[in-house]
Amino acid sequence: QAMIDAGKEVIIGVNKYRLEKEAPIDILEVDNSAVRESQIARLQKLRAERDGAKVQAALNAITKCAETGEGNLLALSVEAAKVRASLGEISDAMEKVFGRHTATIRSITGVYSSAFGENMQVEKVRKMTDDFAEKEGRRPRIMIAKMGQDGHDRGAKVIATAFADLGFDVDIGPLFQTPEETARQAVENDVHIVGMSSLAAGHKTLLPQLVEALRKLGREDIMVVIGGVIPSQDYQFLFDHGASAIFGPGTVIPEAAEQVLIELSKRVFD
Repeated sequence: QAMIDAGKEVIIGVNKYRLEKEAPIDILEVDNSAVRESQIARLQKLRAERDGAKVQAALNAITKCAETGEGNLLALSVEAAKVRASLGEISDAMEKVFGRHTATIRSITGVYSSAFGENMQVEKVRKMTDDFAEKEGRRPRIMIAKMGQDGHDRGAKVIATAFADLGFDVDIGPLFQTPEETARQAVENDVHIVGMSSLAAGHKTLLPQLVEALRKLGREDIMVVIGGVIPSQDYQFLFDHGASAIFGPGTVIPEAAEQVLIELSKRVFD
């Protein structure tokens, strides 16, 4: 990513020979709330019509198999599905024994800056973070968040590594957090900024929920920025619902970091 940002590796249309004006792309917009409500209604109907005793017996058999190791979990899961147990119920029956996997993101330092090399933009941002630390008494602290079912974490790792190399203190949330979990971690870590990575079209649902969760915790002062694959027609909605900055595909990371610092300094020092 640093090689691309520095122009050392050319990608036509991204960092060279870009269109002066991007042509709008037609997209299918899905109402996430309506889909969720529809699915909840279907589950309620399913549970009302199935034989609850048979379902519970099938789920108990899965849990027992997980505990003892006797039997075939796949076969028992198929039997549970036949009596209309949901996928969530089947996995919960196993979770009682195995626990739930917690996905984590780990960052490294030095890779982005060494690949980018000496650059005026990088040095400018580093000086800005140093100046901020001198005034504030600590470095600008950002939490990189992946919420919802978006498991595409490469972008979050790149941003975390690059921002650390540019002088930020960086925290990284685990994959698949809820907005409420992200807000709690941000408050506990006393960050200045939450950087939301969105690569699975959940931005119009998750960002407003995150802003509201921070408000409920009394931390409206924490700045929320978002980056990822976000259609330009959604930008105003996100700004209206609390985003301080939006970074789409092709954004040069040092330029994004500079913009974040400018917005943060306005909040903290003005």
